[in-house]
Amino acid sequence: MTHNPIIAALDVPTAELALKLAREIAPAVGAFKIGKELFTGAGPDIVQRVRDMGAAVFLDLKFHDIPNTVAKAVAAAVRLDVQMLTVHTSGGSEMMRAAEQAAQQTAQPFGRPAPLVLGVTVLTSHDAGSLAEIGCEPNVGQQVERLALLAAKAGLRGLVCSPLELTGLRQLLPEAMQLVSPGIRADGPRSDDQKRTLSAREAIDAGANWLVIGRPIYAAEHPRAAAEQILATLAKG
Repeated sequence: MTHNPIIAALDVPTAELALKLAREIAPAVGAFKIGKELFTGAGPDIVQRVRDMGAAVFLDLKFHDIPNTVAKAVAAAVRLDVQMLTVHTSGGSEMMRAAEQAAQQTAQPFGRPAPLVLGVTVLTSHDAGSLAEIGCEPNVGQQVERLALLAAKAGLRGLVCSPLELTGLRQLLPEAMQLVSPGIRADGPRSDDQKRTLSAREAIDAGANWLVIGRPIYAAEHPRAAAEQILATLAKG
């Protein structure tokens, strides 16, 4: 393991709670995810405050709009100095190309690498029934593969996908494609709203580069100990 692949989700409602959690677990994780709840409640300033701690930031807002609007949103995220951000692959090829181009062009004057624009394929809360309900291919695996190939063709360098799709995608996509897996559980699948999950060790073994871990860390009685325990299971490999 050449880097710490744990992205801890700061899925809390306020900046104060987020910063308290971040300070506690920073030594045991590789990056922090700032999602819709925290970003909406605390504003863009929370990104800067977490970056000021020296931590990498994964801004998970899942942009999905017309290409020009998404390009402007990506450019704004680059100016916030995030290291990863998300767009929905269902926005289509033109939108994804605009996002990647905006990331590259906006980062260049700052003299820093463009953030990793990650395509979100099928949310981990979906299963065949919920996909069919909204008129999509009811086979989750086939839908993920279709959108993943579309993202690769559009020039994205990374994807967000369920751990259960990792093995298949590794065989399908360029080796350089970064795969980020949410829905990670400390000890395998649970009966909650994430239907397609694996443990951290299983996901890394299946080919994940990064693991987004939320409740098993932030909802633990001792979040840092929980993060260290998960990291220890990865170090054994």
